[in-house]
Amino acid sequence: MLIKLFSKWILFILHKMRLRQIFLIRLCVALDSIMEQDEALSSDMEYIAIDMSNFEDADESDTEEILSYFKEKYKVKIMDATLEQLKEKGYSDTMRLDGVLLRIEKVDFKSNNEIFFEGSMYRSGLGVVGVEVKVHYKDNKWESKEVKMTWIS
Repeated sequence: MLIKLFSKWILFILHKMRLRQIFLIRLCVALDSIMEQDEALSSDMEYIAIDMSNFEDADESDTEEILSYFKEKYKVKIMDATLEQLKEKGYSDTMRLDGVLLRIEKVDFKSNNEIFFEGSMYRSGLGVVGVEVKVHYKDNKWESKEVKMTWIS
């Protein structure tokens, strides 16, 4: 009886870990889609900051995995920071950032194979875009299905 209960518990933990991994992949696809929306904002960037302050269930290893993905892909300094934290650390002058700040504001699970994200990319008060991204599972991989710029400043 105890072995059966333990086996079920292990399967449950493995299932939760797999779901977390799938969510992280979806999140990286969504953030990447936001990066691709306005090349002018990301040109000559020295860093990418990802505001993970609202990623309530993300632990340190999740954060590291996301940061590692972006460091590998974009070959610039990557950090987890809010706009206020960037200003406190001296990464911002009064007009603009030397990098970009990515943020996910909303996540809506449409189905097991599709997620809707709303996010933004910030460079300055006059250099911000809002983006909606649908991420779906196709041909054994997660990819952005629809990406739409919803506002620009």
